[in-house]
Amino acid sequence: MAQKEAELYPESISCSICLDLLKDPVALSCGHSYCMKCIETHWDGEDLKTTYSCPQCRKTFTQRPVLDKNVLLAELVEELKKTGLQAAAADHCYAGDEDAVKSCLVCLVSYCEKHLQPHYESPAFKKHQLVEPSKNLQENICSRHDEVMKMFCRTDQQLICYLCSVEEHKDHETVKAAAERTERQKKLEESRLNIQQRIQDRQKDVKLLQQEMKDIRVSADKTVEDSEKMFSELIHLIQNRSSEVEQQIRSQQETEESRVKELQEKLEQEIKDLERKDAELKQISDLEDHTQFLHKYPSVSALSESKPSSSINIGIQKDLEDVTAAVKELRDQLQDILRDTWTNLSLKMNGFSLLNTHIYSAIKPNERNLKNSFKNYLCNYFQIFDVDITDSFFLLFSS
Repeated sequence: MAQKEAELYPESISCSICLDLLKDPVALSCGHSYCMKCIETHWDGEDLKTTYSCPQCRKTFTQRPVLDKNVLLAELVEELKKTGLQAAAADHCYAGDEDAVKSCLVCLVSYCEKHLQPHYESPAFKKHQLVEPSKNLQENICSRHDEVMKMFCRTDQQLICYLCSVEEHKDHETVKAAAERTERQKKLEESRLNIQQRIQDRQKDVKLLQQEMKDIRVSADKTVEDSEKMFSELIHLIQNRSSEVEQQIRSQQETEESRVKELQEKLEQEIKDLERKDAELKQISDLEDHTQFLHKYPSVSALSESKPSSSINIGIQKDLEDVTAAVKELRDQLQDILRDTWTNLSLKMNGFSLLNTHIYSAIKPNERNLKNSFKNYLCNYFQIFDVDITDSFFLLFSS
């Protein structure tokens, strides 16, 4: 029977201060019971205060209450001790931080799973509020009145107890803490919805940026590939044209050398003829016989009537110098074109947006000017050597 009563009224046989079976139990006017030594020790710590309070219900007393032993409760405890239930009563204790599974905001205590069962089974704990284990339960107690702070002062924006609401906060706007929590919970949920929407928007932006980065890489790779191909073809074509020009120069060289050689041979033969005639004239000039001299003199007049030698054309060197000058001028003009075009292209590239613009958009505005200018100068260059340029070459600059 005593064991069944202990199970029905677990708090009636244990001290809420020492958490053990009551020793010399005393009852306060509020109805709560404690070990005499425990409550005296508790109040001894409050001697500097003007009021004394019940550790459980926080009821205050203006004077320190006179404690009398509760004989009936003491007999009940002694009976329980005889039945061996002291250990059972001791089980109704608080849990350490590592064992706690819930904290009670009414008891202001954290319980392990075993000792939490009365809160689930006993009607006496029906209105107690259980929360996740907390180490800061004392923050819920008003430091002025030692009462649980169940009110909220909107004027001062702080938690208060009921006594605070009727004393120093009596003219302030106060509400129950639960009501303030409900209102702020709504605002909190609105803020969360706003944040979640922003997260979704940013996630979409990230996906767009990822796709844009992929497009940029593909576009840049294709541009590099196309540029390398066009420059390679351009270099190859110029090398071919250079070879053709060299062949034409060498061919012209051979023609001119052949012409000069033929003229040289004619001149050498004419020199031999003149030397022979000079020798004959010397013989006539050296004759001492006047008759023989006059007889052979007519041959001198015949010699003076011979055809003059052919004139020598030495203009080929000047023509080649003109070609060199023309090639140099073309080179300088091409350098100017490429430098100006590249400067403009670099400006476009530097201002190129990684989010909205591709490399081709920076190149295309310059393609027509580059193609036309380069075509004109190449035409002038190859016309010097009478070389035809097909339009297929200039397809390199179209795409």
